[in-house]
Amino acid sequence: MKKLTSSAALIAATLILPLSAHAQGIVGGAAEGSRQGAEAAGPVGGLVGGVVGGVTGGIAGLLGVDQRPRFREYVVREQVPSYRYSEEVRVGTVLPQSGVVYREVPAEYGVQGYSYTIVNDRPVLVEPRTRRIVQVID
Repeated sequence: MKKLTSSAALIAATLILPLSAHAQGIVGGAAEGSRQGAEAAGPVGGLVGGVVGGVTGGIAGLLGVDQRPRFREYVVREQVPSYRYSEEVRVGTVLPQSGVVYREVPAEYGVQGYSYTIVNDRPVLVEPRTRRIVQVID
């Protein structure tokens, strides 16, 4: 039984680590990792996924929970037009190259190498090379 639990935990960690790399900070990473781990390997996977997702989400270099309200206020002041997207706005969505206004995140937020935009009236951080949403700012 102990070997089975260890194997399940290892499999869950292997599956979840890449999936939670773009999670929404520590709390979001833990929640998303736990959900994905539970789907992949049941309760043990949920436990391992929560830990791995939390750690990965905390080191992802994205906006922390305490920075989000201030960043949201900044984005509103900048009056970036909102792009209308017919699908759910979520981490992993790839946005089109044209029709979306991408802007650089100011250095004061400590988020290097990402752009931001507004999708369906929600600020999002985007990996500029792939145009993939890496964080939804709620």
